[in-house]
Amino acid sequence: MEGMEKRRNDIVRYVNEQGNVTFNQLKEHFPSVSDMTLRTDLKALDEQQKLVRIHGGAKSLEIVTGNDDVLKKRYIRNTEEKKIIARKALELVKPNQTIFIDSGSTTTMLSNVLKDQPCTIFTNSISCAVELSRLKQAHCMLAGGTINVNSLSVTGVDAVQFLEHVNFDTVFMGVTCFSKNSGFTCESYQDAQVKRIAIQNARKVVILMDSSKIDKDGSYQFCSMKEADIIVSDFHLPESFKEECESMGVTIL
Repeated sequence: MEGMEKRRNDIVRYVNEQGNVTFNQLKEHFPSVSDMTLRTDLKALDEQQKLVRIHGGAKSLEIVTGNDDVLKKRYIRNTEEKKIIARKALELVKPNQTIFIDSGSTTTMLSNVLKDQPCTIFTNSISCAVELSRLKQAHCMLAGGTINVNSLSVTGVDAVQFLEHVNFDTVFMGVTCFSKNSGFTCESYQDAQVKRIAIQNARKVVILMDSSKIDKDGSYQFCSMKEADIIVSDFHLPESFKEECESMGVTIL
């Protein structure tokens, strides 16, 4: 029993670290555990509400359930990679532009390092708005609507209507997952709606994504690879992903 309990705790820990894992990833991470045992473990852990079993894998409750610590936990996960991404993305923000900054831990980090310069910044992220409040020269606008306590974003009809008549020079989008079949995805339908309207009204779409999110599927697609203009990431991108970007004419920073 002790061995089973330790293994299941290890599975929960791994799923929480990754956020969203496929069954194949679990098999690779636990090579000595049989497929049948893994499936039994996932079923039991789902029933115990320690993770969420989905078709082909599992999701962390940190993603599915809102709580005060979620964004903080995401913020400290892959921190160095997110710092790299934020510094790279910073160079894409020019004076006198109108930009949109999406919700998420990486976009929050970008908001934290933005230079104080004349520009107009729209966001639907509460955490980004807090970081942007230090800016004196920028005109910052926070969308109204319903608060998503999981992502600390503002969503719903009011948020969409607030953004749908704004033309953005550049939008900076956070991502939960990316796969070749699903494109860029997130875990909230309401968040996806806001993301889509911002992308629809953008001259340039910039995706901020660390490499740990590649080859994973989220629930709601908000952007395809061909809709992206620039992907800002860390130094650990798979070659297959780089090749796909090149074939679609997407720039990698």
